[in-house]
Amino acid sequence: MTERALRLGTRRSKLAMAQSGQVAETVSQLTGRPVELVEITTYGDTSREHLAQIGGTGVFVTALRDALLAGEVDFAVHSLKDLPTAQPDDLTLAAVPLREDPRDVLIARDGLTFAELPNGARIGTGSPRRMAQLNAFARGHGMTIETVPIRGNIDTRIGFVHKGELDAVVLAAAGLSRIGRIDEVTDFLSVDTVLPAPGQGALAIECAASNASLTAALAELDDPYTRAAVTAERSLLAALEAGCSAPVGALADLLADGQIVKEMRLRGVVGTTDGSTLVQLSTTGPVPETHDQALALGRELAAEMLAKGAAGLMGERVL
Repeated sequence: MTERALRLGTRRSKLAMAQSGQVAETVSQLTGRPVELVEITTYGDTSREHLAQIGGTGVFVTALRDALLAGEVDFAVHSLKDLPTAQPDDLTLAAVPLREDPRDVLIARDGLTFAELPNGARIGTGSPRRMAQLNAFARGHGMTIETVPIRGNIDTRIGFVHKGELDAVVLAAAGLSRIGRIDEVTDFLSVDTVLPAPGQGALAIECAASNASLTAALAELDDPYTRAAVTAERSLLAALEAGCSAPVGALADLLADGQIVKEMRLRGVVGTTDGSTLVQLSTTGPVPETHDQALALGRELAAEMLAKGAAGLMGERVL
């Protein structure tokens, strides 16, 4: 008798289906069992409000987690940056696979880079984090830009540029890569210009904590360096008490000496959406070897940022 198919819960968007499909293939190879995708509609998919207004945190995740807890699916794939920082006790983060490119990218009309955009260029993004950093960069370089709040899937967002409604939109490189549209990017934004969202470019594979055999099988997909990096980034976010709609950017990367990884650097930024005030700091330490060490790295940097006035910048809601 063949074992029943594993049920993988996924959002219905083209991006979610693409990334879940890639995970399904790998899990099927690992376990020798077929994997079927179960499409689940989340509140974030149906609500037409801006993310900053509906609270951001967990709007794409709750329905998937409910399906997991109800036993309707065996495991779920999330974009890690959508996950609330608190992990429920009855669910386990079984794997954080190797991260894709964490950077943000620009898709602009006429193949323009960010530096080539005309004065007064209208740039679309639904993210207060991106707005804060793009506006700060523009201020520092004598550019005037207007950030325009948008939402919708990747097609919708790129459509604003093709239709001439916006000069450019900012998206995550990883998402475009996963749906095979990375060649439409006109500029990769350096992390020195725009720090990505905590966990950006990484996936989270979650299952019921009680399912030990599946947890063990999925753990094969885990990349320990990616997990340490995103744990530090999310710890910073949690310590700043910010949801995923807050203007916080964070990136942990590994500093190598030749082939030997020596240290992990964590950078964080928080700012007002108009870019007039940014608190940007970094810290470097030994590569975390445990979950607690990665958490500590994030908490330490958050404490320094709060001491520099980050708390006053967190309460903004973009309308």
